[in-house]
Amino acid sequence: MKDLNLKPTREGYVEGIMQAGRENSRVVVVEGDVSRSIGSNSFREAFPDRFFNLGVSEQDMLGEAAGLALEGFIPFVGTYGVFIAGRAWDQIRTGICYMNLDVRIAGAHGGLSVGPDGATHQALEDVALMRVLPNMKILVPADSNQTRASVLASIEAEGPVYIRFGRNPVPQLYTSDEKVKIGRGNLLIDGNDVTLVACGAMVSLSIEAASILNGRGISAGVIDMISVKPLDRELLLGQVEKTGAVVVAEDHQSTGGLFCAVAETLALEMPVPMDTVSVRDSFGTSGSPSEVMAKFGLTASAIVEKAQRLLQ
Repeated sequence: MKDLNLKPTREGYVEGIMQAGRENSRVVVVEGDVSRSIGSNSFREAFPDRFFNLGVSEQDMLGEAAGLALEGFIPFVGTYGVFIAGRAWDQIRTGICYMNLDVRIAGAHGGLSVGPDGATHQALEDVALMRVLPNMKILVPADSNQTRASVLASIEAEGPVYIRFGRNPVPQLYTSDEKVKIGRGNLLIDGNDVTLVACGAMVSLSIEAASILNGRGISAGVIDMISVKPLDRELLLGQVEKTGAVVVAEDHQSTGGLFCAVAETLALEMPVPMDTVSVRDSFGTSGSPSEVMAKFGLTASAIVEKAQRLLQ
C-alpha cells in the first residue's frame, strides 16, 4: 500500500457537503464549534446562510436538525463521533429515528485514528450505538473519495444516515468518480480460502493482509463492507459460501459493530468459523495513530494471523 496516495477521509466529507450544497439549496450544515477541525468551515464560507454553529451543544444540534428536516431541509450535523453518538443519543433516537427524519449525522474522528487525543476522543462505540436504532443507516467509508460519495448517496436515502470517517490519512483505494449505494458492499478481491470483511481504515490493511496470505498460498477475498447497516447480505453469503471462514476487521469495539453485524447474519444463515481484528472491550489511549493501532492489534499482520489460525 506504500505507493498509494494518502489522504484523510474527513476531506472527502468536506468535498461531499460542498458539492451537495452547490447542487441542492435545501442542504444545510449544523455543527458543534469544530468546523476548522473537521473542515466544514469551507461550507460556512460558501453558504453562510445555510450554516449553523450551535457551539459545544450536541443535543441542541440534533434537535435543531430535526426541526430543519421537518421544514424540508436536508441537514448534515457534524462533530466528533464520540460526542455526537454518545451525548445526543436520546435526541437521535426519539427526535430523529422515531420519526424517520432525513437527517445526515457525520461522526468525525472515528476510531483510534485520533491518536494523541486519547481515549476520551476515540469513538470506539459509535457504530454500535447507531446500529441498534430502528431506521438508521450506517456508512463507514474507506477513503476520502468514498466518503464524498457517501455524502452524496445519503441525500437520496429516506430517513437518518450515520456517516463515520477519520482524521488520519489513509490510502486512496477508490477513484474520484466512485459511487456508493446504501446496503451494498464492494468485493475488492475474490478469494477461495478465507473472506476478510472490513470497513473504514481497516480496508487497506485487509488488502495488505490478503497480499501476504496469497504469498503463503492462501487465497483471501476482501469485502469492503462500507454499508454496515443495512448489511450487504447477498455479497457476504456469496463469498462465505465459497471460503467457509471469515475474519472481520474494524476500528471499533468488537461488540455491536461490523463484527456483530456479520456474526448475526452468519449465525442465522450460514454458520462458519470466524474471528475479529478489533478493539476488545477496552478504551483507547494516547499516541501516534500507528502506535495506537499497533498496541490494540489493528494491523495487517494481525489479520494474517487470525486467518491462518482459522484455516488450521
